[in-house]
Amino acid sequence: MKAGRVIHSIFAVALIILTGFSTPAQANNITASVPLAGSVLTTSPNSISITTMGPLSEQGSLIVVNDPNGVAVDDGSITINGNNAIVGLTELTQAGVYTVNYTLLSDTEDPLTGSYTFMFNAPSSLGTPAPTPTSDNMVQVDRNLDSSSNAFVYTLLVLAAFVFIFLIWYAKQSFGGQRRSKRK
Repeated sequence: MKAGRVIHSIFAVALIILTGFSTPAQANNITASVPLAGSVLTTSPNSISITTMGPLSEQGSLIVVNDPNGVAVDDGSITINGNNAIVGLTELTQAGVYTVNYTLLSDTEDPLTGSYTFMFNAPSSLGTPAPTPTSDNMVQVDRNLDSSSNAFVYTLLVLAAFVFIFLIWYAKQSFGGQRRSKRK
C-alpha cells in the first residue's frame, strides 16, 4: 500500500470519527421546565411547560405525564410556541411521584427525548387552586446542562490537532521533502 493511500485513509477515518462524535454537542437542550425536575408541589399544576434552546416543530412533538400508578394525567393537547412546549393536565389528586416523558422535534435538530419527575403532595381536601402566571413559576436551568460533552469536544479537538501534526510529519518522512545533509 502506498504511503499516500495510508495518509488518505488515516485522514478519512479521523474525519469520520470527529464528525460523528462532535454532532451531539450542538443538539437542542432543555433550558427550563415548569414544574422544575425534582420539585415538590402542594398545588396541582394545570399544565407542564418545557422550554428548549432551539425552536420546536409544530408537528410530532409529544409530552406524556403519568401519575404514580403509570396512568396518563395529561389531556393530550400539546401547544408549541417557538422554543416552548406546553401540555394541559387534568387535576392531580393522588400524592406521589409524577413522570414527564417528552419527545420534542425540531426542524433542524435531532429529536430531544427524555423524562423527569416531580412530586405532588395532595392536600387532604381538594379545592380550586388560585391560578398563577406561568412566567412566575418558571425557573431557568443552567444552559450548560452537559458540561461533560464540552470536555469531550475539547478533547477531540486536541486529538485532531495531534493527528494533523502526525500526518504532516508522516508526509514529510514518506515523500521526502528537502533532506538536510550531515555536516562533519
